[in-house]
Amino acid sequence: MKRENHTAVSEFVLQGFSNFQEHKIILFVIFLTLYLLTLAGNVIIMTVISFAHHLHTPMYFFLSVLSTSETIYTLVIVPRMLCSLTGLSQPISLAGCATQMFFFITLAINNCFLLTAMGYDRYVAICKPLRYTVIMNKKVCALLVSGACSIGLLVAIIQISSVFRLPFCGREVAHYFCDILPVMKLSCADTTLHDIINFIISSLVIVVPMGLVFISYVLIISTILKITSAQGRKKAFATCASHLTVVIVHYGCASIAYLKPKSGNTRDQDQLISVTYTVITPLLNPVVYTLRNKEVKDALHHAICKTPLA
Repeated sequence: MKRENHTAVSEFVLQGFSNFQEHKIILFVIFLTLYLLTLAGNVIIMTVISFAHHLHTPMYFFLSVLSTSETIYTLVIVPRMLCSLTGLSQPISLAGCATQMFFFITLAINNCFLLTAMGYDRYVAICKPLRYTVIMNKKVCALLVSGACSIGLLVAIIQISSVFRLPFCGREVAHYFCDILPVMKLSCADTTLHDIINFIISSLVIVVPMGLVFISYVLIISTILKITSAQGRKKAFATCASHLTVVIVHYGCASIAYLKPKSGNTRDQDQLISVTYTVITPLLNPVVYTLRNKEVKDALHHAICKTPLA
């Protein structure tokens, strides 16, 4: 079908939470509080792991990298969202929108595969404890982190190149950040092929790491059930509980957001889901790992009170 002539769009306007005008102050206070808690929690985790030498293990190395990634991830999205709630939001250029989308995709996928690496670490620790230090050496850990980041970068480059080649007619993005689907909706061209490509990529970067984590935990649970001591089973499972909690919430939110039917939710429902994985889920990581993890709590207590570790 022949398209009508259109004026080239040089910038977008993020609509943010325009449907919640009467609740903007409340939302600002809530999101600012959650954001500050997320920053504080992740900084505490990174600092504690850095200074507590007994935490210089693969598991905490991955956790530190994940905290760093989550910190940058929220920094890319939340400050502009808070500005929009105060009425200070300004139009965002195409280059600015592409940059925000690039970092969002890179870091979101990086986090998915970091959780997979942490699942593999737990598998080796419980199923192959005698070979743990040999298998999970520094080189392997560095390769796993580099691989997670490289996959994120590659997918982001593909997605950005695909989306920003489209001609745009509309300027108002029905979202509070430059996410892929809301931006593609502004295109004058037929985006069916782009939608299919986006769904395939989203499926791969969510289902593949989720499947690998699932396999890891099937093997982990199978090994734990073979432990004869109840105390031993409890201790083994405790080392996985924090990671498993984060994994369920992280992959659950990502699946609902990107693997649902295109017309499955209203705009308000989509924004609620987005808030979950851009504001609440990043807070879950420091909360779970500081409240449920005894080693981190002991190291934090030692740092605050200067008491010797047990």
